[in-house]
Amino acid sequence: MQLSGDLVFAQVTPLLAQIERLLGDTKAEHLVLDLSRVDDVDSSALALLLEVMERAREHGVTLRIRSLSEALLGIARLSNVEALLPLEA
Repeated sequence: MQLSGDLVFAQVTPLLAQIERLLGDTKAEHLVLDLSRVDDVDSSALALLLEVMERAREHGVTLRIRSLSEALLGIARLSNVEALLPLEA
């Protein structure tokens, strides 16, 4: 799933609903969130990723995160959750 634009507080709730529908509708075992086209982030973007991780697990879907920005990686480090994120190598 390619995400684009700003991933800030105002976009998180609708995006989470969209991802939840995708997880519920899919028969896929894997989901990759590609953040390479995301422009701006705030701490709610990290909260979204953590929530998507939980919901993917509940649906039996393996989540991978691609192209996490340095800004979002910095927020994850400050929050001490970097090691929890399923980042693509």
